[in-house]
Amino acid sequence: MIALLARLFTLRPLLGVAILGIPVLALIAIGLAAVVVVKLVLFVVLPIALVVWLVKRVFRPHDDLATPQL
Repeated sequence: MIALLARLFTLRPLLGVAILGIPVLALIAIGLAAVVVVKLVLFVVLPIALVVWLVKRVFRPHDDLATPQL
């Protein structure tokens, strides 16, 4: 199998690069996109959601003195 790949590169270098290069580039692009999405979620979306949740929790009306309804 390795000998066949080596022969492919020596006989048709552009075809060999196209066969082996495109999937590798696609995997690299998908990996980089996944890293960017995870960083965006961790450092932008999660803190904003946490701040919104805390603000809603702190500023909601408290009914501590009201009698419970049965």
